Amino acid sequence: MRKRLTERWRRLGRTARILLAAGVAAAVIGGGAGAWALTREDTAQAQAMQVQATSGTVKETVSASGTVEAAETADLSFEVSGTVTKVYVAEGDTVKKGDALARVDDTTLVAGRAAASSALTAAQEQLDTDESAGASDVQIASDEAAVAAAEADLDSARQAVEDAVLRATIGGTVTAFDIAVGDVVGSSSGGSDGSGSSTGGTSGGTSGGTNGDSSSDSTSTGTVSIVSAGSYVVEATVSADDAASLKKGLQATVTVNGVDEQVSGTVATVGKVAETSSSGAAVFPVTITVTGKPDDLYPGTSATAEITVKQREDVLTVASAAITTEGDQAYVQKVVDGKAVKTKVTIGEVYGTTTEITKGLAEGDTVEIEGFTRPSGAGTGNQDGGQRDDFGGVGGEGQLGQMPGGGQFPGGGVPGQMGGGQ
Repeated sequence: MRKRLTERWRRLGRTARILLAAGVAAAVIGGGAGAWALTREDTAQAQAMQVQATSGTVKETVSASGTVEAAETADLSFEVSGTVTKVYVAEGDTVKKGDALARVDDTTLVAGRAAASSALTAAQEQLDTDESAGASDVQIASDEAAVAAAEADLDSARQAVEDAVLRATIGGTVTAFDIAVGDVVGSSSGGSDGSGSSTGGTSGGTSGGTNGDSSSDSTSTGTVSIVSAGSYVVEATVSADDAASLKKGLQATVTVNGVDEQVSGTVATVGKVAETSSSGAAVFPVTITVTGKPDDLYPGTSATAEITVKQREDVLTVASAAITTEGDQAYVQKVVDGKAVKTKVTIGEVYGTTTEITKGLAEGDTVEIEGFTRPSGAGTGNQDGGQRDDFGGVGGEGQLGQMPGGGQFPGGGVPGQMGGGQ
C-alpha cells in the first residue's frame, strides 16, 4: 500500500500531492472512506483540454429588436363628398386591389362632369371662331388659356365621378370599416354661394356644391383600413454604434416570439434620424422585409433579428482561450507528438469565443487550453464545488473546501474550488 501511494505521489503534481496529503489526514481523523475516494483509480487529475483549429465561414452580425408588422397598410377615405348609398365589404373581409368598398351618391358629380364638358366645348368653339376671324395674338392666347382650363376642369370632374366609388389600393384584410349607408362622408367647406372644395382636390364646381348653400352641414370622415396578408416586415431599432454598419440589402435572420422556426429577411431601410429608446439611449430605426410568406406570423408580435454585416469564407479559427500573449506576440500550446509545444501565431479578427489565426497553425492542428476537469462520476453538488467554463477550465479563484472528516486543504487556494463539500 505504501509503495502504491509513493508511486502516485511521484506522478501527481504539487496540487494533487496536497490533495492526497489532505486525504490521508482525513483518513486518519475520519476513517478510511475518504482515503479510498481520493486514491481510487478513476479520480481525475488536473489536465489541459485539447481543441482543434478549424476552417469555415464566420459572420459578424448586428442585433436588432422590434415588432412584426404587415408589409403594407392602407387607410382609405372618400376623395369626394357625398352621402353613402352602398357598402360592399365589412371588417374582416379579404379584398383584392381595385375591389369596390363603398359608394356615394354621384348625381351631383355626374352633373358637374356634364357641365365641365359643355364648358370645354364652348371654349374650343370660341377659339375656332377667333382664329377664323383673324383675332389678335392676345385674344388667341386668351382663348387657348380658356381651353386649357376647361380641359383641366373636365379631367377633375371625370376623376370625381370615379372617386364616388371607394376602392382598395392594396390586397389584404379589412381591419377597420367606419362607413355605413346614409353617412355623409368627405370633407367640404360650403359657402353662401355654394362653392367649396373636397379632400381630393376637385374643383368647387364639380364636387364642392354637394351640400348645397349651407355652411353648417356637418360631414364625417369615414375610413377603411386594410393590411396586406402574408407579407410582413420587422420594424426594429439598432444601437447608434451599430447603425453605421447597416445598409439596404443586408441579410438577416429573424426570431419571432412564439414561433419555433426562424425566418429570413432583408434590410429594406435604415433610418438616418435617431430615436430615443425606453432606456433613454439613442437608437436608429431599421425595416427588415421578411422573405417569403410565412403563415404563422402576426402583426404586433415582438421579434429580434441578427443582421449579417460581414461574412468571410475559409477562415481559420481557434478557441480564444487557447491564446496567450507576451507583449505583442501571441502564442498557443500546439500539440506535437503528444507534447505541448509553445508556438508563435499571428492573430486576426475576433469572432465571439474564437479568434482568427493567420499564421502559425493549419486546419486540424490541436492546441491545449489549460484548466481542470471535474472528477469522473462526480455530480454538480458538494463533491465538486468548481464550475467548468466552456472550455473545460474550472472558473474563478476559490477557497479549497473542507475534506470529509474535518480536514482542510492548506494554502487557501488554487483556481476554482477543488472540493467544496463539507
